Amino acid sequence: MKTRLLIILSLSLSVLTLHSQNQEDALRYGKTSLVGSARYMAMGGAYGSIGADFSALSVNPAGIGMFRRSEFAFTPLITFSETEATYFSQMRDDSKYNLGLGNIGFVLSSDLSGNAQSSGWQRIQFGFGLNRINNFSNRVFIQGFNDNSSLMTGYVHQADGFAPDNLNQFTTQLAYDAWLIWPEDDTEDYFYQTDAYFGGVNQQQTITTSGSMSEMLFTVGSSYNDRLYLGASVGIPYIRYKYESEYTETDTDNRYAEFNSLTRRENIETSGTGVNLKLGAILRATDWLRLGAAFHTPTFYSNMRDDWSYSMKSELFLDNKIENRSAQSQPGRFDYELTTPMKAIGSATILFGKSGLVSAEYEFADYSEMKLNSSSFKFVDENQTIRDEYTAAHNLKLGTEWRLNDVYFRGGYAIYGSPYKSGVNDGATDQLSLGIGLRQQDYYVDFAWVSSSYKEDKYMYWVPEGEGLDFSTPVANQTFNRQLFMLTLGWRF
Repeated sequence: MKTRLLIILSLSLSVLTLHSQNQEDALRYGKTSLVGSARYMAMGGAYGSIGADFSALSVNPAGIGMFRRSEFAFTPLITFSETEATYFSQMRDDSKYNLGLGNIGFVLSSDLSGNAQSSGWQRIQFGFGLNRINNFSNRVFIQGFNDNSSLMTGYVHQADGFAPDNLNQFTTQLAYDAWLIWPEDDTEDYFYQTDAYFGGVNQQQTITTSGSMSEMLFTVGSSYNDRLYLGASVGIPYIRYKYESEYTETDTDNRYAEFNSLTRRENIETSGTGVNLKLGAILRATDWLRLGAAFHTPTFYSNMRDDWSYSMKSELFLDNKIENRSAQSQPGRFDYELTTPMKAIGSATILFGKSGLVSAEYEFADYSEMKLNSSSFKFVDENQTIRDEYTAAHNLKLGTEWRLNDVYFRGGYAIYGSPYKSGVNDGATDQLSLGIGLRQQDYYVDFAWVSSSYKEDKYMYWVPEGEGLDFSTPVANQTFNRQLFMLTLGWRF
């Protein structure tokens, strides 16, 4: 029953009510993956007990205590996303490029050792900058011949019982205005019908997403006798997300006398700003072992905003000629709040003198704790679904670095656990990375290549099931592959 509920609620943007925010939106912004410096990424993100890198301030802010000199660094990157989608045994692929900024940051390190009041606190550091924590750049192309149902199959059942003036302005009203559904007769019961009720249409959808999440950081830290390092970061993440979809159905077999094709377009933009607090510590237990721990409070987004619009167009053959009908919704807007889960992070690093190191990191995040809210809508069903269907994810990161004179060779592997409690979607992500760097006294240059992949099923639209109806929800099996190429340039002074 839970799986069935999640399928119904997660049908991609099949808007059944005015409020379209749901558990998918919460997960999109709650499940972050830091895209930081080339060194951080090349080592799989296993950086919580290494420090002295601006990326670490979004993981374990105690890492700022290991900066002995002031430093400025930035990381441009290229993202190459590839997707594959299999729908009714037809596989289609697509790709998208994106230029971006992994991070940019400045750390000021001040020496306290000459201060008689320092009492073992040798330096104090302040950091300010940006780290990217999510990338939404993707494009998916789905195509297949559906001999079972149409988008209009569900629309007919959603419209039944409603007068034309009371239809949903973002879904069934558009279909009615485009002459794709119509009442069977003039009675007040208002039962609707459509040509392509039983499918027999070629369906395709192109989904393009863009935008990112970045986090502005204000960090302070210090070190005690070069053994204990402490730090705290105030994070201000901000969201910019855009979703564009074009869905079409075409009567390629000439089954229907009047219906030729339909096109539905969706445009959604989301913005928001939040705040969180990160606390961390690193202990140099021995000269060869470092231990790290960090805690992240939930992120509180108090000003989330969705803006959306939908349109529908039909091509019909009426009175021996082609007729085109179009319908456009009014712009929609909704303001709401989102709370993402807290995180707990533990890490350890083994050092082999100045020759190299091996590092491991564990991260815990309970996605069932996410919450949606607003002053006008309480999201009771959506928050219950979050609690029922999401669970704690366990993320493991491994990294290594080896030095040959001034050249550093790096590698890493990470497994991000699935946030799903049921088997509706896996959601686990694998990440492999390699890198190389050149480090001098006053500057450094690092390069990294990162490859990640995951699978996710897309439920195309809602269709009625049960009560003798022979329909099944159409599902597209998607595979996402992403490669990052990044370069970090840094200066010490």
